[in-house]
Amino acid sequence: MRAVEGLLIDLDGTVYQGEELIQGSAAAVRRLREEGVPFVFTTNTSRMSRADITEALSSLGFPVESDEVFSAPVAAAQWLRDEGVRRIHLLVSESTFADFSDFEITTAGPEAVLVGDLGPGFSFERLDGAFRSLRDGARLVAIHRNRFWLTARGPTLDAGPFVAALEYASRKDATLVGKPAPAFFDAASSLLGVARDRLAVVGDDLETDVRGGRAAGLTTIQVRTGKFDAALLRDAPPDHRPHHLVASLADVPDLLG
Repeated sequence: MRAVEGLLIDLDGTVYQGEELIQGSAAAVRRLREEGVPFVFTTNTSRMSRADITEALSSLGFPVESDEVFSAPVAAAQWLRDEGVRRIHLLVSESTFADFSDFEITTAGPEAVLVGDLGPGFSFERLDGAFRSLRDGARLVAIHRNRFWLTARGPTLDAGPFVAALEYASRKDATLVGKPAPAFFDAASSLLGVARDRLAVVGDDLETDVRGGRAAGLTTIQVRTGKFDAALLRDAPPDHRPHHLVASLADVPDLLG
């Protein structure tokens, strides 16, 4: 294992699953803190604002600071500022609106349509309204395009299929700002002040965490929790496989040595 001086740690499926912490994750993070290993939690979650994510983690007995969480909606807001976009049409949960408080949220002549996870809120009316905004000239931005996420009911549709539907209908390609976009990992890396070749991504998702991390030039560590799928890993080409495979986040401090 090449020298790793910082970590980008996924949340859902790596630290917690549903409403429970994954065994050993809290102890692993405590040990990383004690040993002075810098890290930031990176997540594509768009069902909650960054403030609500930190509050939810604290309620699980996993206290974190807001600036230790870098989410796809936060990355999207940063991207919008860089692009000079002010008027946006949002397809996200009400909680996540807080991450876009600096923008004018409107369905009347927006400059961009941002798609996150709305769950049951993905009605025909909401999607058709987004389609009309795109037809009128708005840019299509995917906060993320995860295929599914794990709920108490099992695998459940996430934002990705709805992004694909809007791309097909509008004939526009979405700009991706969450994982696995390299720009997401660049922005997260800058928060730690650690060079990318000294960072490792820890996550459960072969596509967003492993492939995305490798494409960004980071060391990748996949955990066998959350979305881990042995069949997908077996069939993946060598350059899409993790550099290291561990049972859970609990094993990462020892892996770092």
